[in-house]
Amino acid sequence: MVLRLLLIAALALAAGAAPAGARHAAAGQIGRIDHVADGDTVDLTNGEKIRLVQIDTPEVYFTPECYGEQASAITKRLLPPGTLVRLLPEPATDSVDQYGRLLRYVIRVRDGLNVNVQLVRLGAAAPYFYDSRRGRFAGLLDRLARTARARHVGLWGACPGTPYDPDRKVAAHPI
Repeated sequence: MVLRLLLIAALALAAGAAPAGARHAAAGQIGRIDHVADGDTVDLTNGEKIRLVQIDTPEVYFTPECYGEQASAITKRLLPPGTLVRLLPEPATDSVDQYGRLLRYVIRVRDGLNVNVQLVRLGAAAPYFYDSRRGRFAGLLDRLARTARARHVGLWGACPGTPYDPDRKVAAHPI
């Protein structure tokens, strides 16, 4: 535990001292949250846009969906501005999406929380395995989503009738 804390502190110091484009660690790129764009997209202080990989939250923009605002609020609570994060790629997926966003797991440096997994656990997101490509956390994401759905947690309670299909984007009803 002490060694882990020392490693996290060293990474935090290195991230603060390195120029934005050079913030890399063996376990993933280090970044700092500028703001949360929506439930599954964040912007970093260096200008990079990150799409949380292997999950999907209800939409907030264009055609707003049930639980979209709540999912965004949960992501904002988990990742307030200034939060130091580690960005882990998923080898089973593309590294960048069609909009130029990096596809990554977002891990809080201070406590190691995998935000992608936590959003599914809280019912704010559903697993989304684009092109049926299941990554390293696919089994966990599926189990957590099925549990949240069975317990009517988050979107699963607020948006009755939302189908569970991890090979498609979440389809909560429009509001």
